[in-house]
Amino acid sequence: MNTLRQSPRIGVLGPHACSPDEAQLGFEVGAEIARRGGILLCGGLDGMMEAAARGAKSENGLTVGILPGDTDEAANAHIDVPLPTGLGAVRNMVLVRMCHAVIAIHGRYGTLSEIASALRLGVRVVGLHSWAVSEEGGAPDPGILVAHSAKEAVDLALKSSEK
Repeated sequence: MNTLRQSPRIGVLGPHACSPDEAQLGFEVGAEIARRGGILLCGGLDGMMEAAARGAKSENGLTVGILPGDTDEAANAHIDVPLPTGLGAVRNMVLVRMCHAVIAIHGRYGTLSEIASALRLGVRVVGLHSWAVSEEGGAPDPGILVAHSAKEAVDLALKSSEK
């Protein structure tokens, strides 16, 4: 029996504003997380966060939104558990800390800051058409696994969360 406490918590990171193709990728990742029994965590707002949560809900998954503001009213309609932090962008660190692994899909500087936070905290990062990060211009950070599809991204995140 799989209880919520045993379910892998997989974060989805990505931009507030995304193209239809980017949103479709987020939807597919969210749906795959739910199909595989994971709990989807995200920033709870619009863009990639909304697309991934919508995907998870399409498969009856559980969604958690770690919100930057003081109330849960800003959460998108697909968030089951809105958690207002009142922390603004600092909530990015809280979000990644709560996850067993995160999947970064595309993204801009906010996503980059979440990737950096995850790497710093030892949370596995899976990049799906996202940032390549290296220290001092060296080889890409081995803490970031590169995926080429939604299914592969979720596979890598789930395998990482087992460790």
